[in-house]
Amino acid sequence: MGSMGREEISSLVGNGIVGILAESINIWERRAPLTPSHCGRLLLGGKGRSGIARIIVQPSTKRIHHDAQYEDAGCEISDDLSECGLIIGIKQPKIETILPDRAYAFFSHTHKAQQENMPLLDKILDERVSLYDYELIVGDDGKRLLAFGKFAGRAGLIDFLHGLGQRYLNLGYSTPFLSLGASHMYPSLAAAKSAVVAVGEEIATLGLPSGISPIVFVFTGDGNVSQGAQEIFKLLPHTFVGVDQLPGLYKKTDKNSKSTKRVFQVYGCIITSQDMVAPKDPTKSFSKADYYTHPEHYNPVFHERVAPYASVIVNCMYWEKRFPRLLSTKQLQDLVKRGCPLLGVCDITCDIGGSIEFVNKSTSIESPFFRYDPYTDSYHDDMTSDGVICLAVDILPTEFSREASQHFGDILSQFVTSLASAKEIDELPSHLRKACIAHKGALTPLYEYIPRMRKSFIETLEAPLNGLPRKNYTTLVSLSGHLFDKFQINKALDIIESAGGSFHLVRCEVGQSTDDISYSELEVGVDDISVMEKILDSLTMLANSGETDGIVPKESELSLKIGKVSANEKDNIIPRKRPTVLILGAGRVCHPAAVFLASTGKKGDSSEGVHVIVASLFQKDADETVEGITNATAVQLDVKDLEKLSFYVSQVEVVVSLLPPSFHSSIANVCIEHKKHMVTASYVDDSMSKLDSVAKGAGVTILCEMGLDPGIDHMVAMKMIDEARKRGGKVKGFTSYCGGLPSPAAANNPLAYKFSWNPAGAIRAGRNSAIYKLRGETVNVDGKELYDSATSLRLSDLPAFALEHLPNRNSLIYGDLYGISKEASTIYRATLRYEGFSEIMATLGKLGFFEMEPHPFVKAAPRPTFKSFCNHLIGINSSNEEDLIQKLAQLGHCKDQKTAYKTVKAIKFLGLHEDVVIPESCSSAFEIICARMEERLTYKNDEQDMVLLHHEVELEFPNKGLIEKHLATLLEFGKIENGKSTSAMALTVGIPAAIGALLLIQNRVQKRGVVRPLDSEVYIPALEMLEAAGIKLLETIESS
Repeated sequence: MGSMGREEISSLVGNGIVGILAESINIWERRAPLTPSHCGRLLLGGKGRSGIARIIVQPSTKRIHHDAQYEDAGCEISDDLSECGLIIGIKQPKIETILPDRAYAFFSHTHKAQQENMPLLDKILDERVSLYDYELIVGDDGKRLLAFGKFAGRAGLIDFLHGLGQRYLNLGYSTPFLSLGASHMYPSLAAAKSAVVAVGEEIATLGLPSGISPIVFVFTGDGNVSQGAQEIFKLLPHTFVGVDQLPGLYKKTDKNSKSTKRVFQVYGCIITSQDMVAPKDPTKSFSKADYYTHPEHYNPVFHERVAPYASVIVNCMYWEKRFPRLLSTKQLQDLVKRGCPLLGVCDITCDIGGSIEFVNKSTSIESPFFRYDPYTDSYHDDMTSDGVICLAVDILPTEFSREASQHFGDILSQFVTSLASAKEIDELPSHLRKACIAHKGALTPLYEYIPRMRKSFIETLEAPLNGLPRKNYTTLVSLSGHLFDKFQINKALDIIESAGGSFHLVRCEVGQSTDDISYSELEVGVDDISVMEKILDSLTMLANSGETDGIVPKESELSLKIGKVSANEKDNIIPRKRPTVLILGAGRVCHPAAVFLASTGKKGDSSEGVHVIVASLFQKDADETVEGITNATAVQLDVKDLEKLSFYVSQVEVVVSLLPPSFHSSIANVCIEHKKHMVTASYVDDSMSKLDSVAKGAGVTILCEMGLDPGIDHMVAMKMIDEARKRGGKVKGFTSYCGGLPSPAAANNPLAYKFSWNPAGAIRAGRNSAIYKLRGETVNVDGKELYDSATSLRLSDLPAFALEHLPNRNSLIYGDLYGISKEASTIYRATLRYEGFSEIMATLGKLGFFEMEPHPFVKAAPRPTFKSFCNHLIGINSSNEEDLIQKLAQLGHCKDQKTAYKTVKAIKFLGLHEDVVIPESCSSAFEIICARMEERLTYKNDEQDMVLLHHEVELEFPNKGLIEKHLATLLEFGKIENGKSTSAMALTVGIPAAIGALLLIQNRVQKRGVVRPLDSEVYIPALEMLEAAGIKLLETIESS
């Protein structure tokens, strides 16, 4: 019975029953691979003619075509696709829904061994599935047959024109663009185009204000995406100009004139790579083939030749890190100082942090824009002030779901009959065979390179020095061209391995379409120099095989660059294993931690240092963290993928988790399983405490609270207390102050405070209750009164700082941790702020700005402005400053008129008085003030933060009749080097965590289980290393 069931399931492939998936990846995904009309025609022919007997459609209430339309066409509607031999969709299905022994067709994004999609491919292979990828179905000319690029370009430009009208209105100009809706607001592409035509007619008839003209759209690239965007642009009255004509457009107009003259057209300029870069050698001319192979030979010039004249950049090109950026943040900041007219960026490629550096996040169809202000280096969700508006929606084609589905289905319906009826791959035409990544659970020959690339990546992590252990000769080979879509990578790897060489993948940058070039760096190793020569000769022949008479074809299939062959000394053939640390996270704190660990070897010899692997959910974040660091590798890792996490943990000596605390316990469990030590900078919570005994049993140290506060504060306190006890002293009082603050120069707002991340956590902390002991009395502070409890502070060693302190949660537990509960009459830990901060925050809190419940006033229609909401909370209808001050004083929320004045200044600075509509994302007063603070209280690129830690320990020496006060102060400022800033907070959290990892590697910490840095085996060497790293404490003693 069992074998019969298995045989029946196996026979489903090719059974002529097609399933259509309900798309589940994105709420806006409304496209379908086949429309009802396509299905009707396929079913009309019957299995005898079309090869399709039935089509079963999963129900969907958001698909552009209703279920009833499919039913009318003869399809069946059911969630159950178990009878289907072929299942098709647009995007990948949820992994857990993949059925065994079926054929699937969708965009899988797996054929380039993309790490983030390898779990999907593993599932495909495990379930014996045949996988066809639309991206790989190409015509005889090598062009993709199934793609949505033109629809992305069309939707992207319409959406941008829609936002452009709003932006101009905020700048004081009414334009015809204001009447245009977003793409998804129109029932069809034709309707959207008609609306653009109407805008164009108004421009041609009534013109555009001279104060915003000329309006110049710059299009990057000439592929399908660019063509789609240009198709919409051409519906406007326009003239295309070359790059050399751009300066002339501005000679005809005076932007500063008061002229009422109108301009009756817009301008377009299409640029390619030769307009973006220039050879470093002025004697040479631009060569596309040379540029793709040797981008390091070229300097960026777009910011000089094109950007100074662009109103809008429509970015339609794929970009890789090895190429110069199209426009960097610094270049834009310099341009705006010189009056650059750039108004916006329409980044249809949605290449986050890529060719246009300041486009640092994707946007959504419902909220397509953000504003980047180059003057303050800040990001905003409105269009009301200075800066450049940016669109970066990553699912644009679905805005024209009807036409996109029709276009896609017109082509797919020609292939689906073969896919639905073929039981074996050799029954398919060649273009479909080439698109089959896996057949019945096995990779097809064309894609057998995928595990080789994955294996190479894994071996790279294990290799201690050069990634190719026991090889006498190595060299770096750079390959660029159509590596994957024309399978040149297969041929290159075959050459290396068939000759007896080995390789590991150093870098891989993959093009996003067949028009784009891919790039890989391979380190090739051999034992015999003659084998190396043979491999390099064969690779050179492969690269030259497309040339005719020495001329590289226009679209070179493969370009080759070969590095110097290195002969390894015999002593180094058997490599020495370097200790490796895995850092989880890629935030600000990770970079200084990685730098410290990777540079711990002998001076000038990076091979002696610790190897660091930085793992982040997003590969780009990890890449940016390790950029410029020798001995560091960046990897993509979702820590929720325990199998992948387990693999990386097994490869290292120590794991440093700089992720949010909620992740620590699951990571710790994996570390315990593999008997690997772990470090965190977070507090020990209940979930971590419970792991103490099991960690001890495994011989594992989980070193927690190894940052600043907690971390350095623990170590300094225990050093002071232990040294006093050795002298026979008793602790009578322990006081600790700590705070992250702007440097005095950066404390340039009414609150004298700034945030380097979301302010929500800091505001919530200001509502926590506190308890401490003062001169023998236990003091409780209610969270609602915390700000009112702030006390002024002056430090004798830092007389210029006007500070205040607020009690920090439960100070009493530190009496137990430090062993001073019974002897100390004062135990007090406090948070530092500049004086005046707390009285303003207290007033804002009493007004209701920190309430987290959804506020009914915000839900009212029409949606309120910041001004109306602020007036509602205060109970006033005036925006006059004096009226506001008097009202606050009358309410009794301020202790005096001066505090009311400061609070009103803060309200004004935060923009809470502005007549700007509150974003839809804000529903509570808390969310509103967080949004304003995140926007207005951010650090500029050239501003520094500051960390101040100050301990005071009162000691009594009964035998000597002596009382001493020991003081320890740490003052650290953020650093700016080579235009890049590292915050003091990142340094004082990241470096201690890295030191903890180093101590564990060096086996200097013997205590096992869940521990804090309270023992001398940790704090003595750690404080010495901190001082060596430039983080030094000033210690003094006052006697009485």
